Amino acid sequence: MKMYIGNLSFDTTKQDLESFFSQYGSVTDVHLPEDRETGRPRGFAFVTMDSKSAMEAAIEGSDGKDLAGRNIKVNEARPREDRSGSRY
Repeated sequence: MKMYIGNLSFDTTKQDLESFFSQYGSVTDVHLPEDRETGRPRGFAFVTMDSKSAMEAAIEGSDGKDLAGRNIKVNEARPREDRSGSRY
């Protein structure tokens, strides 16, 4: 079950996220997107938990909490929009 984590400090690492969310259950994946040009983190991440109950506990327990000096926003990730096709 995948969560979106927003308002992250640019200094937050994958290890920080795994450690922070492991208190709610088993973390199976952490994706921390980086800017293509600068290589710096973009200020958000996706964290995957091993079960729906772990994800719900993580959302309930961490949304609005402080992580590295920032109050993070945590919610269930929405499916990615289809970007194929023309813009016109």
